Amino acid sequence: MASLDGFNANEVEPNAEFEPLPAGKYTAILVESGYKPTKAGTGHYLELKFQIVTGEYQGRHVWARLNLDNPNELAVKIARAELSALCRAVGVMTPKDSVELHNLPLEISVKVVKQKESGDMNNEIRGYSPRAMVAAAPTAINASSPPWSK
Repeated sequence: MASLDGFNANEVEPNAEFEPLPAGKYTAILVESGYKPTKAGTGHYLELKFQIVTGEYQGRHVWARLNLDNPNELAVKIARAELSALCRAVGVMTPKDSVELHNLPLEISVKVVKQKESGDMNNEIRGYSPRAMVAAAPTAINASSPPWSK
């Protein structure tokens, strides 16, 4: 049991149900990562949580799972290729820990796919690439700005 003393739902806007992001390319940063066991218990996957950092969907999250430890050799090959694309997109070629990939801007290609089990529509990341740089007039850099906003 958990105490909810002092909480009043009348004072807080409820969450709205999120629809999947439209398919497209988004500027994002990796904000969380962790190694987790597979449902079958026969391997592990690297779960990656990305946050959209620009545009209409700023603040939304998209997840990816990379089967880096799996009895299925093809799944591991695909996961390693995806990790390579992610590393190249953020310019970190030999990370010792997934945290080294955090907070670095990149472009993610997002698709909308139908889940076989539930029929729900969800987002999947289908590609990683370096963030497109837009030429702009030089401006003073605000020291408190996050690195991806420069």
